[in-house]
Amino acid sequence: MDRLLTLEMFVAVAGEGGFAAAARKLGSSPPAVTRGIAALEARLGTSLFHRSTRAVALTDAGASFLGEARRILADLAGAEREVRGAQADPRGQLYLTAPATFGRLHVLPVVRALLEQHRDLGVRMMLIDRNVRIVEEGIDVAVRIGPLADSSLKAVRIGAVRQMLAASPAYLARRGAPARLAELAGHDLIGTMGPRAVNEWQFTSGRWRLEPRPRLVLNTVDAALAAAEAGLGIANLLSYQLADALAAGRLISLLPGEQPPALPVHLLFEPSRAALPAVRLFVAAMKARARMAGLV
Repeated sequence: MDRLLTLEMFVAVAGEGGFAAAARKLGSSPPAVTRGIAALEARLGTSLFHRSTRAVALTDAGASFLGEARRILADLAGAEREVRGAQADPRGQLYLTAPATFGRLHVLPVVRALLEQHRDLGVRMMLIDRNVRIVEEGIDVAVRIGPLADSSLKAVRIGAVRQMLAASPAYLARRGAPARLAELAGHDLIGTMGPRAVNEWQFTSGRWRLEPRPRLVLNTVDAALAAAEAGLGIANLLSYQLADALAAGRLISLLPGEQPPALPVHLLFEPSRAALPAVRLFVAAMKARARMAGLV
């Protein structure tokens, strides 16, 4: 059986979670997909899936091979686009991921413009506050905030954001504004769950442990922002998350001299995808968006 076809079958089974679903996606039949996977496993000399009557799951070897299989198919698709002269006209699916609030505020407007301008383009976007495995999950471009780990991925810096403390005018009228970092210990603090630890905040002078822990801990940025606007305490959020509330006067920035160094904002993608029309247009549009939004 054709090697590339068996790779497509393997990626489809892994992505769809079953042989029947993969067959529907490929316009094939379950027996054909089963034969294709068996041929691929025989060629590789290892099992790629654990099979049961209810589910199909990748083996360790299958999970390791999946990223390479997706890379091979992506490289082939890119080469075919170039040969067909499709470089100027984006089409097909663009897979994106970004932090939830950043994606809503800054990526969705770019996506909306691209979809309006290019009728043959589709976008699938995962807004989530964790780092998605780009190769393994088939992502074309990921937005990352903060220092980057060394990798073979291409990184394009589009701007930076800052950590800021903020509280509502009503809260500050009731409790007063802290003049020094040490005075935070006497205030109601709003913490968040997720990548940024709730038990310590970083400032120019170093990390400051929240002892006792924040009185209110929330699992989303939007909820923490709403709580701060409602006067429930002092929140520690990023500048792009606070921008609208600060501009409207619903929140007031505190201790600006204690803001730590800015966090870079990058777009990450595989080098092989840099020339794809949709990726090139998205990167250029995000650069323009970051300049317009004042992401310093």
